[in-house]
Amino acid sequence: MADTRQTPTETRRAEMFVAPEHDPRTHLHTTGDERGVLIEILAGQRATLELKCAGLGSELARRSVAPSTMSLLGLVRHLADVERRWFRRVLAGEPAPPLFTSEDRPDDDFDGASTDSSSITAAWGAWRAEVAFAERFTTATPDLSFTAKDAWLGEVSLRWVLAHMIAEYARHNGHADLLRERIDGAIGL
Repeated sequence: MADTRQTPTETRRAEMFVAPEHDPRTHLHTTGDERGVLIEILAGQRATLELKCAGLGSELARRSVAPSTMSLLGLVRHLADVERRWFRRVLAGEPAPPLFTSEDRPDDDFDGASTDSSSITAAWGAWRAEVAFAERFTTATPDLSFTAKDAWLGEVSLRWVLAHMIAEYARHNGHADLLRERIDGAIGL
């Protein structure tokens, strides 16, 4: 039988990305009502995206591998538009067009991600504003069964949108794992 013990110099992908005492995800509530649990899981996914991008500047725009235009900055831009779509446009009914894509440039959230510091600042500002709106909306809406009409799926509930956003972030955080490792070798949850 092979010896599977690790030496002190080996690393495991399942280790924490940052030390537990500095990881905002270790302070999340893991019990409670449905609303609280969904909000906490989504908060953890959002925090994971921020952690995977922490400490980087222009490297955020580094592409994965050709022909893909995926980058960490592209993920931030994409998720800002996803937050905006579901919470501001669909659930709140606001006229809020996408920030980083258009009908003529549907992939500009990724294609338009540049190393320019103002572009990076704008992307983070937009993402944080959309997350803040989503958090306010979710807190102010008394019932997870609240519904609104989506042109694509029809009627959707706040409960469904929260679950969908958890899945959206989880999928893209998997991409972020690989993108960050390619940039500087950083691995972990």
